[in-house]
Amino acid sequence: MLSFYLIWSLSYCTLLWWMSRFWQEKEDFALAKDFSPDLTLIVPFRNEAKNVARLSLNLKRLRYPNLEILLVDDQSEDDSFQLLEKSFEDYQHVQVLRSPSKGKKSAIEYGVQIAVGEIILCTDADCVFPEFWVEKMVLPFQNPNVQLVAGAVMVEEKAGFLEKFQSIDWSSILLMTNYYFATQSPLMCSGANLAYRKSAFWEVNAYEGNLEFASGDDEFLLKKICKAYGKDACFYLSSVETLVRTKPESTWETLINQRVRWASKWKVHFSASHAISASLAFLIQLVWIGSISLMSLGGKGILAFGLVWLIKVFGEKISLGKVLKSLGSQPSTLMLFQTSFVHPFYVMRVGIGALRGKFTWKGREN
Repeated sequence: MLSFYLIWSLSYCTLLWWMSRFWQEKEDFALAKDFSPDLTLIVPFRNEAKNVARLSLNLKRLRYPNLEILLVDDQSEDDSFQLLEKSFEDYQHVQVLRSPSKGKKSAIEYGVQIAVGEIILCTDADCVFPEFWVEKMVLPFQNPNVQLVAGAVMVEEKAGFLEKFQSIDWSSILLMTNYYFATQSPLMCSGANLAYRKSAFWEVNAYEGNLEFASGDDEFLLKKICKAYGKDACFYLSSVETLVRTKPESTWETLINQRVRWASKWKVHFSASHAISASLAFLIQLVWIGSISLMSLGGKGILAFGLVWLIKVFGEKISLGKVLKSLGSQPSTLMLFQTSFVHPFYVMRVGIGALRGKFTWKGREN
């Protein structure tokens, strides 16, 4: 058992290091002269009254020359629609619309139907983004083969343990997302920072076949476009220049509920790669939790337990630290230690919840 866990921890550390080699802190695109295609930014929203002021401020800062903004209401039960209407009443390039159907995907589809832009860019109503975010996100579309561009998403920096835990957890998601894109086997992306050609959206029949699922407006579309256009049609931007930040969840309950909603998608992808990836993530954490049994072997086992977890933390500090540093965050070593110990139990809890498939989102039960 001692030998197994020593080999296991070293292999885990090596794997993280290997994946981190593909992380790029900055993309270098040569800008074609006057490249600014017509673009429509779609922001679906539901019950976002508390975020209206911040969202409005961020949208008004955007200076892209050929920009249309569609704010599409997914049947809100608060006054977010009225607040947004008032905020943008003097902005002719901004429309506040009501989706005729229920669900985020329906709201996005409705927006795409109305959009005049040849490029669609999507984000969420609780997000903030850099002033020149739009200009950077369209650059890969200079290549006519590129049909979809995904960008990094990270939670906002706050002082509490839960918020910092989420930041480190997000960095592991970004590391994996970037690795799979870099190896031309994209598995996931975030609809909070996603752009695609309108023609590709309709060519793959948008969300047909998965419209009834509460989540997956990002990954289902990614998979469809990859299948239709080839793996080199999808591109990932990992730099801070295209980073979108979202609000962290305020409680463990809401965080786990969010992750269960995300993880529940694996059952409806009908993809062997997704099923294998989901199973591996679960099994890896199970092995780490199983290492506690080393302490039953006496003094030698306790020393071995400490050693393998030190190797684990070291590997995560090197790899996840690289991601976090490039995005302007540097968690303390103590925080990395704490997160490293909590994370396996957290993943197990999310995994069990995903198997059950029950969650609440925007006041709707799944």
